[in-house]
Amino acid sequence: MLNFTSYVLHFPSYVLRFFVPLQRTYEFYKSLIMNTRLSVNINKIATIRNARGGNMPNLVQVAIDCERFGAQGITVHPRPDGRHIKYQDVYDLKKIVTTEFNIEGYPSESFMKLVLEIHPTQVTLVPDPPEALTSNAGWDTIQHAEFLTDIVNQLHREGIRASIFVNADPTMVAHAKATGTDRVELYTESYAANYTKDREAAIHDFVIAAQEAERQHIDLNAGHDLSLVNLKYFQEKIPNLKEVSIGHALICDALYLGLEETIHRYLQQLQ
Repeated sequence: MLNFTSYVLHFPSYVLRFFVPLQRTYEFYKSLIMNTRLSVNINKIATIRNARGGNMPNLVQVAIDCERFGAQGITVHPRPDGRHIKYQDVYDLKKIVTTEFNIEGYPSESFMKLVLEIHPTQVTLVPDPPEALTSNAGWDTIQHAEFLTDIVNQLHREGIRASIFVNADPTMVAHAKATGTDRVELYTESYAANYTKDREAAIHDFVIAAQEAERQHIDLNAGHDLSLVNLKYFQEKIPNLKEVSIGHALICDALYLGLEETIHRYLQQLQ
């Protein structure tokens, strides 16, 4: 017996031309009610653009297309040296992003000035020093409790949702609660690095941290090195996962699959 998809493939080509857009439309609206939302990090698009100067690829157009293809958010991480996303990019993106706009970064004076002017949906606070190549650790929410509390309060006064980047450590999650943050984002590099060796061991600490977030009534995000290889298992084991922010792997996949097909596949992993 043919399943529905196989049956459809027997339709004449002129029928398929109508069916495929309808299928994608259905999947887009289905994605809106999924528990876990996909925010596409477009830093790597800016890196490619900056390598040659000019405006190719067009960062704003890529953000528009990501949303059109089903992404439920756009993430950027403007660093002080402007190696990928520049501050002007953030102002330009604010004008066109219609889904959730998430800005990541270390809460320096210049960063806070930027986000308080932009008013994104969410600001994800990361402890990266300016010279860091990429995010490589979460906050110590005990040592930096007073500092983070002040930053979260500043964001809340402007109606901005706050998320704190943490390791998969229930103690760090529990102490994040005291800052008043709305969410924590679990740093998933260790999960991704160990997934192919022993996925049950790789996910263990994240399950514990997620359970602590639920006990503390903090919403949960995750990000760093999540991919088509490891995303579905992570989402299945972390039922209270609100959002994943994915950039590097997604853009790498898009080189082969195209951006639309890649976003479609990531959304499938979250169903």
